[in-house]
Amino acid sequence: MKEDQDLPQYDNVNRDDYTDSDGYYDGQDSRSGKYRDEIFSKRVPAGKRTYFFDVKTTRSGRDYFLTITESKRVDENRYEKHKIFLYKEDFGKFVSSMHEAVRYIQDECLPDYDFRGLPDVSAVRGELDGAYTGDEDSY
Repeated sequence: MKEDQDLPQYDNVNRDDYTDSDGYYDGQDSRSGKYRDEIFSKRVPAGKRTYFFDVKTTRSGRDYFLTITESKRVDENRYEKHKIFLYKEDFGKFVSSMHEAVRYIQDECLPDYDFRGLPDVSAVRGELDGAYTGDEDSY
């Protein structure tokens, strides 16, 4: 992610606030390999994959963002990782759309499947429906 065209484009976000001294968005210090800005982490094992939900601070320490990482074991010594960076202005749209997609799978694609262990997204349906209408001023 070193080239500008690969970086997320937000008109109202100071891009330098989210990048590290080495120019990367991942929060990893290139010298030590450690994440210096991670303040919360949740690990979700899922078969051959593991998901990580990490809350991080921006470089200035004045703001927060979420990284969602999928880590998949490729062979005995190697993992393949994919990351999503999610910023506060997109939380509502992301969660609302994810719940809508899960509801669609439950209701339309796999109505007979036992989704045991999956929280009932209909319980939060009232809170999320209408959270994002496509108009930035509406939420």
